[in-house]
Amino acid sequence: MWSLHARAQQDLLGTLDHVAALGFTAVELYDLYGHPPSAVRAHLDNLGLELCSAHAPFPHGPEATAILDRYAELGADTLIWSLEPDEFSTPDDVRRGAARINEAVANAAPYNLRIGYHNHFAEFRNTFDDRPAYDLLLAELHPAVVLELDTYWAKTGGADPAALATALGPRLEYLHLKDGPAQGMNDYLVPYGEGVLDLPAVIHANPSVRWHIVELDRSQHELDALLRECRAYLVRRLGER
Repeated sequence: MWSLHARAQQDLLGTLDHVAALGFTAVELYDLYGHPPSAVRAHLDNLGLELCSAHAPFPHGPEATAILDRYAELGADTLIWSLEPDEFSTPDDVRRGAARINEAVANAAPYNLRIGYHNHFAEFRNTFDDRPAYDLLLAELHPAVVLELDTYWAKTGGADPAALATALGPRLEYLHLKDGPAQGMNDYLVPYGEGVLDLPAVIHANPSVRWHIVELDRSQHELDALLRECRAYLVRRLGER
């Protein structure tokens, strides 16, 4: 749903209708945009759209209960969020960020909600003693934290997304997939297979992945056509297993 964030901000329920019409059968919500969680859940159910996860801030500190109540009412089972790039500046910054995520895990446990981590590129571009900051983060995280690998930002940070996906083992349940030049945050994305990522290798790298998520931050291609094309690409490639 991040691909359609601007549209959803104006009309979330209508955008969900549109997603279903494009042929998608599940969504990862980004925000509820002020809608009651129960109303969004009912709309998803009416459309036959499964909720694979929700992007929501880590439930820690004074906002934790409100976040957890909201997404429990929605019926989400996994909340996924990120740390900021400056939280990978030093090892101590990484440890502080991990402690916040671990607090979220403890807060979410009574709700039977899981916490997931989504990367950008600072995790791989920043290193400590030749060790990617991402490795330090994983070592500090509670083992219950599941992983959502944004393969494009990993590539942008200098990692090999397919090798990384393999190495992450059973903790890796979600892939964010996009393609392009992998140069920076302002990249324009292209149809799958036309950029620098080896998407077939990424898609088949780890059998623990449960969800392959189309995410298109920005593109010079017409968005609906690009979403359809990327979905069709995944259907074809996943059918090759």
